[in-house]
Amino acid sequence: MERRAWKQAQFAVRDGHVALDIVQDAMLKLAENYGDRPAEEFPMLFQRILQNTIRDHYRRQKVRSLWTTLFSSFTPPHGEEDFDPLDTLQDKENPGQSAEPDDALQQAQLLAIIEEALGRLPARQREAFLLRYWEELDTAETAAAMGCSEGSVKTHCSRATHALSAILKKRGIDLT
Repeated sequence: MERRAWKQAQFAVRDGHVALDIVQDAMLKLAENYGDRPAEEFPMLFQRILQNTIRDHYRRQKVRSLWTTLFSSFTPPHGEEDFDPLDTLQDKENPGQSAEPDDALQQAQLLAIIEEALGRLPARQREAFLLRYWEELDTAETAAAMGCSEGSVKTHCSRATHALSAILKKRGIDLT
């Protein structure tokens, strides 16, 4: 069963290492959530869990690429490994490096637009989004911090991402 599942995941994601991680996550979910079920139910449950785990992988990739596109315009200084693109944005609290006046203006405007867009989100969506993508907590850690289920975290993050994208698109920032 594991080899077939790995082949199925590898076909879906086209990366052997990622496929192994997906199969392992699916097996852990099966063991954690359905260990008390009869053994004859496992193959059907596992297939459903595996498919959902593959979908979750693609959703995470989509969100990561969406925000990576936004921040890809910020390039790290030569030789700096721990680069955070938000550190390059200048505002009153973060003087950062000196920039050309037009660059400084663009960065300040972009930061203001992002902060405004985040401020317009409902509180739970904003909290989920910031914990998941800015604090880089995984779904389980975010759910524990928010006191809700992992499914709720995924829903809040998805809604927040779509709302932010729409707000930024209205302001002329296209992330696609």
